[in-house]
Amino acid sequence: MTTKYSENHEWVSVDGDIGTVGITEHAQEQLGELVFVELPEIGKSLAMGDEAAVIESVKAASEIYAPVSGEITEVNDDLDGAPTRINDDAEGEGWIFKISIADAAELDELMDANEYKKFAAEN
Repeated sequence: MTTKYSENHEWVSVDGDIGTVGITEHAQEQLGELVFVELPEIGKSLAMGDEAAVIESVKAASEIYAPVSGEITEVNDDLDGAPTRINDDAEGEGWIFKISIADAAELDELMDANEYKKFAAEN
């Protein structure tokens, strides 16, 4: 399984042609305690960079963007009523949605863990 990171602080963990998407640990730390998550619709088609979901914290609301193009295949219903799951495990059980990857070549435009770590430290 490969995990890649976007400049918008989303991660995508790739297993075959399905990507599991969430926000990074860095992003959730910046946002603080989450109070609401608006999940995308299953079946919705997104282009890379399209707004996919919205999360709200005690500090601000923030859009979640599709790190790759594809169709939403699943959402994390466990976040309904319990958005702090993202605070507890942003890069694990706090995933937000799954997407069928339309163009695997788009993954090459994203950062690996080391590149993201450096990027996050500078931004």
